Amino acid sequence: MIGEILSTGDEVLTGALVDSNAAFLAAGLDEIGVTVTRHTCVGDDLDALAAILLEIGARADIAVVTGGLGPTVDDLSAEAAARAAGVDVHLDQTAASSIEAYFARFSRSMSGSDIKQAMLPKGAKPIINTAGTAPGFCMTIGSCRCYFLPGVPWEMEKMFAKSVVPKILSDILSVQGKKSSAPLRRDLSVFGLPEALVNDKLKDLPLRFPGIKLGMLARFPVITVKMTAAAENSAQSLLEIEKAAQWCAARLGDRVFSLAGQSMEQEVAGLLKTARATIGVAESCTGGLISHLLTNVPGSSEYFLFSGVTYANSAKKTVLGVSGKTLEKYGAVSEETAREMADGARRISGADFGLATTGIAGPDGGTDAKPVGTVCVGISAKDRTMAKTFHSPFKERLSNKQIFAICALDLFRTFMTKDN
Repeated sequence: MIGEILSTGDEVLTGALVDSNAAFLAAGLDEIGVTVTRHTCVGDDLDALAAILLEIGARADIAVVTGGLGPTVDDLSAEAAARAAGVDVHLDQTAASSIEAYFARFSRSMSGSDIKQAMLPKGAKPIINTAGTAPGFCMTIGSCRCYFLPGVPWEMEKMFAKSVVPKILSDILSVQGKKSSAPLRRDLSVFGLPEALVNDKLKDLPLRFPGIKLGMLARFPVITVKMTAAAENSAQSLLEIEKAAQWCAARLGDRVFSLAGQSMEQEVAGLLKTARATIGVAESCTGGLISHLLTNVPGSSEYFLFSGVTYANSAKKTVLGVSGKTLEKYGAVSEETAREMADGARRISGADFGLATTGIAGPDGGTDAKPVGTVCVGISAKDRTMAKTFHSPFKERLSNKQIFAICALDLFRTFMTKDN
């Protein structure tokens, strides 16, 4: 099935808001076997919205539209959809009741402006929004089944997963008459190799595995290798994609940190949970980024005990107990300091492991001996400590902080899985 994504709103069109919705929807539709051919963005203009909906209705099977469902005068999606379909809008009682129920949860009453959100095109079926006030709706325009969702990401994502995906899968089933038309997918997560080198190592895959489509997604500083197999012969496709994944893993070696497409922090979290172990983190140059990543993983309270951003040398000494002699002899950016920082994080938190970073993110502050892009990572366990120095080729501060954080997590991952 051919799919399109339409984002609406002047704030998205002008770049005042980043359109994260389109990226989320594209990935979600791809996972269920919908081939997305276009992402389109249109501002708050009734004529332009109606026109693009007519175009989409003539060329796509599935469309997901975000934004323009709120109570204000510039929320025009329902009216534009009605115009494109040649119908009127009317008060949908199911939609109105869902809005009233939402306000009742907070002991509030629905205002006159709020009722506008229940004015849907005739024939449209409401999609209930339990996370906000604006209901979505689905309807057919031309030959395309269109799903209209709010622009607020957490509302849209919840409604898409709960209501839209099952409806689309039902549509696919009714059209194609198969148990599942979704392609088989395998993703490998890679860190420490440039995208061009990953491509060079894997470029022969289509010749070795003709039924497998290879793709790569670079989200700095991690690369996701994506393999897709047709699902018509599921048993054979499953075998082929597994062989392809193992071939890729062998070619890329230990730079593959997840055979399931997980993020670095998810992999580390999984190792800690499996070991029933805990961690405390002390950060200097990464400024809390490692702690942010680890606590983004659901269930992080099981393993994450402590975070200290000890940026100044005085904080390293008074909070973590780093020796003044160590700082004087080796400097703040040194493996010796990183070890003592990790020891301090483990001691203060009572965790099983301590992880620490100290480095030079730039753009200034480097020397010939310790240039910008230098980071020292320390790891402390009950029976051993270690530290390692890494060098990033970048001079830009944010890029280095991101690389430093993933370097630290990757070293910790290796520490937990290999003999040192």
